[in-house]
Amino acid sequence: MARDYAKQRQASTRRPKKSNTRRTAAKATAPARGWQLYLAGLFSGVFLSFLLYLGTLPPGPGTATQVAQDESRPAETEPPKPRFDFYTLLPEQTMDLGVEAAETRVTRASKPTEFYLLQAGAFKQREDAESRRAQLLLLNLEPKIEETNSDNGRWYRVYLGPFQSRAKLNKARSLTAAQNIDTLLLKRSST
Repeated sequence: MARDYAKQRQASTRRPKKSNTRRTAAKATAPARGWQLYLAGLFSGVFLSFLLYLGTLPPGPGTATQVAQDESRPAETEPPKPRFDFYTLLPEQTMDLGVEAAETRVTRASKPTEFYLLQAGAFKQREDAESRRAQLLLLNLEPKIEETNSDNGRWYRVYLGPFQSRAKLNKARSLTAAQNIDTLLLKRSST
């Protein structure tokens, strides 16, 4: 049996096509539905926040609890204002400075019995000690090299000081620390 495909094609084009109204309507209302839900959530959040704020406010005048409390308490007097009498008392006072200036002089020893040094290194070779001394001279410090003999052999120690004040000692220590030079604080007595 033979089929006529041309008639079938004409018949299919004559029929009106069904449109998916459900899909297009759903697509058209989806953004509107999202905005509606967003605005509903926003307004409900603002409303709940307002109710919470109203709950934290203190009760206003004229509430039943405040009226009952006012009736049960006797009338309180205002607290007294502070008095400032020192404006009148201070000019009337005098101070007696009976201590003489000569009595307050403190006698000091001519030289301190102890002083501080900073050891900036100990080296087996004199050249190493000289290079450390050169580094310290570039920092405007006054290093000294001291040679010592011990059981371990001959050592060349680089010293800074003695320092007359704690401020100079701290300044020298900070300068050496900035150059990654470790120092050792030594306390010596003058004999």
